[in-house]
Amino acid sequence: MEEITNVMEYEAVAKKKLPKMVYDYYASGAEDQWTLAENRNAFSRILFRPRILIDVSKIDLTTTVLGFKISMPIMVAPTAMQKMAHPEGEYATARAASAAGTIMTLSSWATSSVEEVASTGPGVRFFQLYVYKDRKVVEQLVRRAERAGFKAIALTVDTPRLGRREADIKNRFTLPPNLTLKNFEGLDIGKMDKADDSGLASYVAGQVDRSLSWKDVQWLQTITSLPILVKGVLTGEDARIAVQSGAAGIIVSNHGARQLDYVPATIMALEEVVKAAQGRVPVFLDGGVRRGTDVFKALALGASGVFIGRPVVFSLAADGEAGIRKVLQMMRDEFELTMALSGCRSLKEITRNHVVADWEAPRASLPQPRL
Repeated sequence: MEEITNVMEYEAVAKKKLPKMVYDYYASGAEDQWTLAENRNAFSRILFRPRILIDVSKIDLTTTVLGFKISMPIMVAPTAMQKMAHPEGEYATARAASAAGTIMTLSSWATSSVEEVASTGPGVRFFQLYVYKDRKVVEQLVRRAERAGFKAIALTVDTPRLGRREADIKNRFTLPPNLTLKNFEGLDIGKMDKADDSGLASYVAGQVDRSLSWKDVQWLQTITSLPILVKGVLTGEDARIAVQSGAAGIIVSNHGARQLDYVPATIMALEEVVKAAQGRVPVFLDGGVRRGTDVFKALALGASGVFIGRPVVFSLAADGEAGIRKVLQMMRDEFELTMALSGCRSLKEITRNHVVADWEAPRASLPQPRL
């Protein structure tokens, strides 16, 4: 394998290694995949305003998320069925995140259970939750996550139905027969049937609750003391309701562009959500983050941190735990370099004035032409 020097390069390696059905499942977005491309492209419309001649000999990347100290504001997003990428699956991801001193979010649809992931050793971990029609299943799952030492619930709120992912339809996507959705194994809903379209779409239609509403966010707080992050917010209106509903934080996410196509890139939606949250809860971002520069841009626009998804599964497929460790290290190194070259020594020094977005009016501070 030729030396990998950035996060994007893992995708090509993963594509070579993985069966088409598996690669397509990880890589694809909904319908025209406009938002999939836009999640990346939007970052390139934000430019830096670096400050020079600042002593950057010491740079502190550490931060606190829901009271937990982590090494950097880059965390691992929940991605489903990781054993399709590599036999060690979520075990490898858990170990890599822990080694990097950051947070891993485990998917409800993991191919390793909450208990198995906890058994890999210490580490701060969050649990991503889909709310099933059978609320007893949900309660049981939340209890198990609590008992296994998970520290927060990331409630996915953008999936009353699964988005239309045409690659999965063409490939008749289903979970390979040797794998199960481990968290549901004992409940006889850990297997996915073959379907005439996407096996996952059929599974979601059968199991996930389409009636999920804000009152369920409040219900969830009655069954667990864990903080709840609402994942899948794209508007100021919903950010306000999330705060009112008792959310401990918000994740600005379009589900990796896999749900509703033609929603904005998350980096475009971020400021509206941050403004609406008024500093009452932290706001995080996922979607399209591939470079340290992207992380800086998200923080400059008000995010408290970012989550990365596809870079984790692609590097896992390419090189197992070592691949994920390298992705987290590369992102960290790039982010630290961006901070240094922008004149920021800590996360609190990253401000809105460090970036200019091409949708902004020109700055008043620039000399105005004489009339």
